[in-house]
Amino acid sequence: MNTPSSSMASPLVLPQDPHHHSEPSELARKLGYAGLIPFIGGALFIWLLSGRVEPPPFNFVVGAVTSYAALIVSFLGGVPWGLVMLRSAAGEADGPMHHRALWAGIAYSLAAWVALLMPPHAGLVVLGVLLIGCYLSDRKRYPELGMAGWMTMRFRLTVFASLSCFLAAAQI
Repeated sequence: MNTPSSSMASPLVLPQDPHHHSEPSELARKLGYAGLIPFIGGALFIWLLSGRVEPPPFNFVVGAVTSYAALIVSFLGGVPWGLVMLRSAAGEADGPMHHRALWAGIAYSLAAWVALLMPPHAGLVVLGVLLIGCYLSDRKRYPELGMAGWMTMRFRLTVFASLSCFLAAAQI
């Protein structure tokens, strides 16, 4: 017989070992690297289309790359929130590390929004810098939250995404 308590999910249990660090799954790696397609493809299109097409399609590609970069920076701001939520659900005390993670997440999103409002040649540079800033901030935060195993992938994604933003901005 299904009772309300028997149909509920089991409680979340996080590893107690402070040296345990989660690694990205195969799916997470594939999706992460697939997320580079709009960055690299967009930068490539901007370089190939610059001066060769009418402004409307060119501006569409520039806007698409800029918007995607802002969305990714905002997404990166949501990751610390999710990790803090998991830790809170597991009964971990709400401390200064959690507060810094939450504030950083909000700062990422607000900075990406400001960059999105800028002219694209400047906004893409700011977004590239923000991607690097997110990585540098997360280098400290991820180990604190048990996610250091994700940093190798994060480094690679950051290099290609930020470089794509800089190269696209240089061609506008």
